[in-house]
Amino acid sequence: MMLRHLLLVALLVVLPWVATPTIATEAFDHGYSDYARLLARYVDGARVAYAALTADRGALDRVTAQFDAAAAREEAGWTREQRMAFWINAYNAFTLRAIVDAYPIQSQWFTRQPRNSIRQIGGVWTTPRWRAAGRSVSLDDIEHQVLRPGFKDARIHFAINCASVSCPTLAAEPYRADTLDAQLDAAGRRYLASPEGLRQDSNTLRVSSIFKWYGEDFVAEYSSIVPGTRPQVERAILGAIVKYGPPDAAVRARNGGPAIAFLDYNWSLNETEPR
Repeated sequence: MMLRHLLLVALLVVLPWVATPTIATEAFDHGYSDYARLLARYVDGARVAYAALTADRGALDRVTAQFDAAAAREEAGWTREQRMAFWINAYNAFTLRAIVDAYPIQSQWFTRQPRNSIRQIGGVWTTPRWRAAGRSVSLDDIEHQVLRPGFKDARIHFAINCASVSCPTLAAEPYRADTLDAQLDAAGRRYLASPEGLRQDSNTLRVSSIFKWYGEDFVAEYSSIVPGTRPQVERAILGAIVKYGPPDAAVRARNGGPAIAFLDYNWSLNETEPR
């Protein structure tokens, strides 16, 4: 009797270990389904419905939290395309959070910036810290320490959004690894088709100040498209226009002749009109 009792106790101890399946770590959603729904709901063309997004900030909080979920901390082992899409999406989602956290933006009385600008948020690119892939990062960290040096793809500048009128528009869908190359090309074409990215005068191609600030990033890939003796950065800008600009501007850029000028940057918030 005693032996049977001992065997029963041993069986009850062992059974839970046998019956309980091993729970695998949930895989990261490289389709960004929650973020896709949020973008579809609040991005309207070149504008964002920040007031409505602020009222639904719980959805945004859930999206930003996913960039530091357990599965996201495996980022170092992903493919180049997965990592690049991840950090572009993180930058754009954290920018939305920066605006929502300060919305409605309270400006200084005496300011040279637009009163509703992201630049009215003190230290917005350096001070707020966000959690992504197990790291604490600022927006500047993502752009200047991860994306630019890590991937060396100037199209990043067409994809990340600074919540301003003159920025490349916030794409209405997440960047995804399996479509990343096509999405980045489309972002370049979209920006250079807009008056904020490129305007033409009779003898001049007027381009976004992004090319003034980050022209060197375009040199390796685009300067060889337009041969000649002009400085490399100028040839790189023209090369980018050949690759992504409207057909008439591309023809003008290819011959290497037009002067290049930089457009003033409109830092006003890229907000939808109140309805």
